Amino acid sequence: MKLFAFVDWHSDLSVWRKIEKKVKDENPDLIVCAGDISVFEQHIEGLMKMLDSLEKPIFIIHGNHELSGVLDKLSERSKNIKFIHRKIVEFQNFQFIGYGGGGFSVRDDGFERFANNIESKIKDKKVVLVTHAPFYGTNTDYVWKRHCGNKSFTEFIKNNKNVVLGICGHLHECAHTKDKIGNTLVINPGPEGEVINL
Repeated sequence: MKLFAFVDWHSDLSVWRKIEKKVKDENPDLIVCAGDISVFEQHIEGLMKMLDSLEKPIFIIHGNHELSGVLDKLSERSKNIKFIHRKIVEFQNFQFIGYGGGGFSVRDDGFERFANNIESKIKDKKVVLVTHAPFYGTNTDYVWKRHCGNKSFTEFIKNNKNVVLGICGHLHECAHTKDKIGNTLVINPGPEGEVINL
């Protein structure tokens, strides 16, 4: 499967043109957005319509610039966009788990409770974890000479060896960085996005 993942677009039109071109040139099976398409929800309806116009299946979560309820409602009105926050969604034999928002906490009790409830459902499945906050202890969260990501997300990957990919964002300084947690690739694909073959 070919994924095109991006994050932290923040409604930049020059970035949008790069996203459109990559989607056209690469023809991915699925687009994944890890949040922050807007600047505090300005023009959010128009931005979602732009995404929908790509005519590809899109899985999206909210960042810290959007409310979950707003993206959920707008996704329901769209043709191609599915809001996957706190959900498990299957696509081509992969289970996609989304957890949006945040980006500022070292631990997330809400995610840990969610993870405890789903672990039995994802055993023996290939999993892609999509979060807005970065993964603690990796290149995706290293700024100002220290790690500042989320330990709950990193521990989830360490405890679930079937997670094959982690997609995150939030820290613009870490755009286009990659790392490994065990055998799991983790990536901040940046606003212009990255193509990932699974």
